[in-house]
Amino acid sequence: MIEYVIAAVVGLAVGALAMRLVGGGASDATLAQVRAEAEAEVKAARVAAEQAVEKAAKAQVAEAEAEAKARSEALAAREGRLARREEAFEAQQEDLKSREGKLSKREKDLGRRERRIEKQEESAQEALTEARTRLEEAAALSPDEARSLLMDEVRQEARQKAIDDIRTIEQEAAAVAEEKARTIVCAAIQRYASEHVADRTITSVSLASDDMKGRIIGREGRNIRAFESATGCDLIIDDTPETVILSAFNPVRREVGRLALEQLLADGRIHPARIEEVVRRTAKDVEGSLRQYGEAAALELEITGLHPELLKALGRLQFVSTFGQNALRHSIEVGFLAGAMASELGLNPKNARRAGLLHDIGRGVTHETPGDHAEAGAALLRKHGEQKNIVDAVAAHHDPKNQTTMLAQLVDAANTLSASRPGARREQLASYVKRLEDLEALCQEFEGVDRCFALQSGAQLKVMVDNARLSDRDADLLARDIAHRIETEQAHPGDVTVSVVRITRAVQYAR
Repeated sequence: MIEYVIAAVVGLAVGALAMRLVGGGASDATLAQVRAEAEAEVKAARVAAEQAVEKAAKAQVAEAEAEAKARSEALAAREGRLARREEAFEAQQEDLKSREGKLSKREKDLGRRERRIEKQEESAQEALTEARTRLEEAAALSPDEARSLLMDEVRQEARQKAIDDIRTIEQEAAAVAEEKARTIVCAAIQRYASEHVADRTITSVSLASDDMKGRIIGREGRNIRAFESATGCDLIIDDTPETVILSAFNPVRREVGRLALEQLLADGRIHPARIEEVVRRTAKDVEGSLRQYGEAAALELEITGLHPELLKALGRLQFVSTFGQNALRHSIEVGFLAGAMASELGLNPKNARRAGLLHDIGRGVTHETPGDHAEAGAALLRKHGEQKNIVDAVAAHHDPKNQTTMLAQLVDAANTLSASRPGARREQLASYVKRLEDLEALCQEFEGVDRCFALQSGAQLKVMVDNARLSDRDADLLARDIAHRIETEQAHPGDVTVSVVRITRAVQYAR
């Protein structure tokens, strides 16, 4: 490469010299001077070219040395890794050999132990056969008879032991559970002080005098027909003094009819056109008040995000009653009690209040959908996007078998607590007597029961049994069986205490 550079420089110098000679016709002295300058330039160019080439060569050598060094270091690192892997592999090989030796030794030990156990089993079997033969000869019993006798004794002993254990466990669990439950329920009740006398839905309208009955009926009954057609309610006018009765399965229609009739009586103008006008205006007012009742109930429990249709269905409960207890006030009370108990148990009180408030929402729509109010309410909540745990709690609040979550159990407990507190509900005499009779008849079905008495509205059940036929432990089992039957077959508000009393009769005659 240096030769090419020198040649180029020389060529340039010669060319420049030639041009000067051609252009100027120079003398020998000038020519000699030019030649000397050219030689000097060529020499300087040769030195510069040699230096440049030497510098480029050194750079190439340094780059090659760096690359060779990097490759050498990479090879050294790879060799180190390979060496470490080889050492680890050799260590694993040694460990495997050691384990294999231990396993082989253990296998031999197990083989020796197995043979020794087989010999012991053979000896034990021979001893057992000999003992069985001697036992049969001494007891004069066959093997089946001896086995049956032994199983009966073991079964009886196990039964008695189980009864003792059950009694101990139940007493301990009852003591702890009762104390904890009493604390939770008392805290919930203290935090919610509701009125003891519940509201009652009014289905009768008072009149100023019996003369108003004729005006309500109208000429040839046209007023009463117009009223029943407009409201969808049956207007019953009988011999009851100064009172007429409204009958309708739909509670909202019944309320519209009541309010419309009161307005007509206060106004005094009662004729078909006026009746239709008042009923139409009253129905509009009541329809608007439904959502207001629902919003007020949700606001009282600090519940948000309810669908407008759910608020309207909730408002219908204002005009529904169960055993004389206002359904909306009952739902609010259940929501508060469920939330309070959830807080005591460390659960989410908002979900508990929400489920408690909505648990009876189906009572406002059961006249529109088939099924009981729990199923109707769950379907309505599912339709309007409520959470699955809320829907499940509402669907199962009367069905303990399907209560798979703590929320459903809390709603059931709060519902029972609200319904069973003093003054909350009134029960019809016929159903009350029927429930007591069913409890007594159920107890009479058990063997050994002499008499049975349902006390305290069915909360206490006294069962008299024959002392000669049942022992104390049998009495415990009988109480458990009766309680289980009541739980599975009878509808009962609150707890039913079953007390089994053994009767001892001592009879003597004075002659």
